Amino acid sequence: MKKHIIFFLSIIFCVGADIGFSQTYHPDNHASFVKFTIKNMGMGTEGKMAGLEGEIKFNPADLKNSFFSVSADAATINTDIDVRDSTLKTKEYLNTQQYPTIQFVSKQISTGSRAGMYLVKGTLTIKGISKDINFPFTVTTKNEGIQLTGEMRINRLDFKIGVGSVVLSDNLIVSLNVFAKKT
Repeated sequence: MKKHIIFFLSIIFCVGADIGFSQTYHPDNHASFVKFTIKNMGMGTEGKMAGLEGEIKFNPADLKNSFFSVSADAATINTDIDVRDSTLKTKEYLNTQQYPTIQFVSKQISTGSRAGMYLVKGTLTIKGISKDINFPFTVTTKNEGIQLTGEMRINRLDFKIGVGSVVLSDNLIVSLNVFAKKT
């Protein structure tokens, strides 16, 4: 009888440990993307970035101890027009030579308005300029990992991107679709 109780308690502890502690994940760059959309001369222009790295700790039952610390390689910017991409890497825009990464570090994650939806508050750093932002995101489990999707709106002028441009909209939409694997 005593062996059965010890065995039963061991199973509860192992299962509880897996559920009770945040899992650590790392972005899979090949299965993820960061996309942006901005109006350029009144027309929607899209681009992507890659080079995702970082650490994600996430447990929906323990949001207090969940966090994101992720970055994208700014030099991977791709709008499918080489001349534009080269311009976006210059000092006036992203200044990828001096600031090679764009980083986001969360401060707080809370539940959203429906199941599977969350709200993250954190600091976005572009060109060495840090601004607090927040945006909703969803999480689904997938292939030994999690799929995070979300969308944020930012003002490029807050980060001194293309300050002299009169053809770009001030606001852009950044769409995230990140697959992160357990480590």
